[in-house]
Amino acid sequence: MEGSKEKIILNIGGVRYETYSSTLRTFPGTKLCSLTEPHAPSIYDYDPTTKEFFFDRSAEIFSYVLNYYRTKHFHCPIDTCRSVLEEELAFWEINETQLASCCWLKLNNKEVQPEEFNIWDENEQTDDQCLIVQTERRDFSWRTRWQPKIWSIFEKPFSSFSSKCLAFVSLLFIVGIVIIFCEETKAQFEFFTANFTSVGYSEVSHDDHEPYYHQAAYLLHLELFCVLWFTFEFSVRFCFCPDKKLFFQNPLNVVDFLSLFPVYIELFVAGQIQRRPSLGLWLGFVRIVYLLKLLKISKLIETPLILRVLCYTLKSILREICILLMILAFETLFFGSLFFYGELLGSHPSYTGELHFTDILVCFWWALITLTTVGYGDIIPFTTAGQVTAALAAVCGMLTIIVPIPIFLVKFKSYYDIAIFKQKLKRSKKH
Repeated sequence: MEGSKEKIILNIGGVRYETYSSTLRTFPGTKLCSLTEPHAPSIYDYDPTTKEFFFDRSAEIFSYVLNYYRTKHFHCPIDTCRSVLEEELAFWEINETQLASCCWLKLNNKEVQPEEFNIWDENEQTDDQCLIVQTERRDFSWRTRWQPKIWSIFEKPFSSFSSKCLAFVSLLFIVGIVIIFCEETKAQFEFFTANFTSVGYSEVSHDDHEPYYHQAAYLLHLELFCVLWFTFEFSVRFCFCPDKKLFFQNPLNVVDFLSLFPVYIELFVAGQIQRRPSLGLWLGFVRIVYLLKLLKISKLIETPLILRVLCYTLKSILREICILLMILAFETLFFGSLFFYGELLGSHPSYTGELHFTDILVCFWWALITLTTVGYGDIIPFTTAGQVTAALAAVCGMLTIIVPIPIFLVKFKSYYDIAIFKQKLKRSKKH
């Protein structure tokens, strides 16, 4: 009790502060905490007459520093220069990442809602929180004890060495099945171009097809081997996932589920494929889902911070994107109609050929291509009205695309600065 009631007097730039020694010991390793040590008077500017420590620093900022020791929440005045604040915090040996999110946003002039500041941590901790809730609700069975470990191994590629090895194996299988898909597609194309005529499927003996069937069987067995691994991986992840509903709300998990069916369907209808070769084409079309598994590579490798910020920025401006698409759709209909009737009613006297478009839908196609400044050149205006319409469409298209870009850049930079700050905060907490 005697130690906790001991007081220390501080003279900061002529302003006296008095506080308890226990308050200064809140954050060990800082300069204020070292003032409570016995040899502090011999190190710092100490006046034995007034029994106070003197520091020629900013008294205004120090009041917030001292309040940080009292409340463990660091705030700062709005009108403070950032460089001055960083210099003062460095002197008092306080990490700038301890600054509260509300003050950090004001200090950096970020037009972001405070609740958006913690979005990065919330996204990363969702699965862990689900596991904690399940652990509290259930008995400590073997599944409950092993669920967090197995889930981390299969779902978090960088959580441990074993998860990295598993991610590498999954990556090899994904690349392998994509290569197999490309080889199967090539074999099917060669087979059908060789055996299909303008009339239909040509009757060729089974012996002539023998090389193709051998290659198809070989590729099918390789594909089955890969799909068996995907089946095992998907089953384990589904059994040990914290929330089954959230599991299927992830598009990558839906792709994993759908990619299990093509090879099993082909094994089930193998006899019918030889009698109806077109069925093999449809199964090849369904196998396009294998290509979507390449999106999972972004999860197996460490996604760059800038890409994660870009994805969140697109989500945050989804409403603005929808409005932009509505404007673009309106401009497409408007300029497409003007172009159609301008070319139809104002035909050039010297132009005696047929119209270069068949209906208004083709004009809508032309308007969309012109508004997006692509301009394939397959449809061009011949009349004066059509040329004026084309010029207006090109200008409006440029304005429609260019004007929202600064808004996107401002949003992106705000979220990127927040993400950088959160990463610094995480690293400081680890150290």
